[in-house]
Amino acid sequence: MNTIPAQEIKRRGMAAVDDALVAGPVHVVKNNRPQYVVLTEDSYRELLEAQQESTLARIKASLEDAAAGRVTRHDSVEALMRHIGVE
Repeated sequence: MNTIPAQEIKRRGMAAVDDALVAGPVHVVKNNRPQYVVLTEDSYRELLEAQQESTLARIKASLEDAAAGRVTRHDSVEALMRHIGVE
């Protein structure tokens, strides 16, 4: 994991982040725990596109299930939870 302490950013400014981004996404550590992730704009856009593609694929699969009759109806959330085995 590519990490940088928040104190290093305070000390060096964005140059510290820029240097760390060369190796990929940067996890900013605050209070000894990763608190933030910094991405390049290109990486961020790729992440958003992948999320959108995944969402569209799930919607398409759901519509195909509905068209094929692979759906069930339940009178309540509790009934649905029992159906999927969560109690």
